[in-house]
Order: sequence, then C-alpha cells, then structure tokens
Amino acid sequence: MRVRAIVANMVDSKPLLAALARAGLRLTAPRRALAQLIADQAGHFSAADLVAESQARSLGIGRATIFRTLDALSGLGVVERIDLPSGEHAYVGCAPTHHHHVVCSRCGLTAQIDDAGLRTVVREVAQRTGYRVDEHKLELFGLCPACLARTPLPLRWPA
Repeated sequence: MRVRAIVANMVDSKPLLAALARAGLRLTAPRRALAQLIADQAGHFSAADLVAESQARSLGIGRATIFRTLDALSGLGVVERIDLPSGEHAYVGCAPTHHHHVVCSRCGLTAQIDDAGLRTVVREVAQRTGYRVDEHKLELFGLCPACLARTPLPLRWPA
C-alpha cells in the first residue's frame, strides 16, 4: 500500500479561478478576492471564517457570495467539505482528483492522501453487500507532526 500525502495549502488562487471559468461562472472582483482568501488558508476553514476574514480585510464580499461560491467550488472538486469530529463541517482547498484527507485536530492543518488501497476495500464491500458503491470519502483526524512535537507524553494511541 502506497500512501502519498500532499499538504493542502494552496497559496495560489489560479486553480480556483480556472475551475470557476471552466464552469462558465463570471470572475467578478468578489469571486477573485474570495479565491485568494481560500488559497491563503493554511488549514481547514468554515464559511463563517471566510465571512469574518473578508470583513476584517474590508474585501466587500457578501455572505451570500461566499456561500454560493463555496458550493460551486465544492461541486467542481477544487474545494472539499469535510466533517469534523465535533459534528461541524469545514472546507479545504484541494486538487480535483480522487483523494482523502488527514486533518490535525489541534491546528487544522490538512493533507491530501491518495487512494492508499481503499478502492480494493470499496470493491470488497460492494461484493459482500450487493450495493453499487458510487462514491466514498475517508477523513482521518489526529495530530500533525508539529503539534505532535509539542504534545507532552504519554500519547494516546487508538485501540
């Protein structure tokens, strides 16, 4: 099993803007500003985080624009909604390829991981249950290396 992790910190808004343009959406000034705001996020973020940061930076991006654009970007696969252990949800910028996420429970840093053999497990589940599995999603939560280094021992390991 090969696991390849890519830390999700976009820094560049171009993939987000390109996805919006390919979808036929106008690249308005608020959408451009929002794309850069998303690209600037170091870890996962919520729509409320974007609203607050937009207001703090006086970007003039409306709340409805933020929610609609997040929905569009999510549908295009360049932003993905993740469900946090708290029951809340957040978003991460990501590549529009099939992947999964590992998320730091403390700082929110997110890394994309490739399939890691999960397709084989999904096929097995489909065979055993008779279901046609159309999609799957895996989110792993724990501590990133930096937070782990700052954590006093003993560490809690899953059973």
